[in-house]
Amino acid sequence: QVQWQQSGAELLRPGASVRLSCKASGYPFTSYGISWVKQRTGQGLEWIAHIYPGSGSTYYNEKFKGKATLTVDKSSSTAYMQLSSLTSENSAVYFCARHSVVTTS
Repeated sequence: QVQWQQSGAELLRPGASVRLSCKASGYPFTSYGISWVKQRTGQGLEWIAHIYPGSGSTYYNEKFKGKATLTVDKSSSTAYMQLSSLTSENSAVYFCARHSVVTTS
């Protein structure tokens, strides 16, 4: 079955950077897009960006351009999101989610 192993909690200073990871298993990693989503306490979900592991193509919410950088490592079926120049606004829970439709773009 499809499984995800996501990196754990981080406590960081303002101005620092962090790289979050999601390791996938149980499906062909390069065949499905992966989105990253943010949820602050008491608020709804906010889409950050998505990446297509097969091609490496990325698409970002304008709000997160320059803040988030998405990459993948196909050899380990792992998706990464780096967040830079952290502020209190970046204190949140971050989720990765696999798209439900097969794509090659």
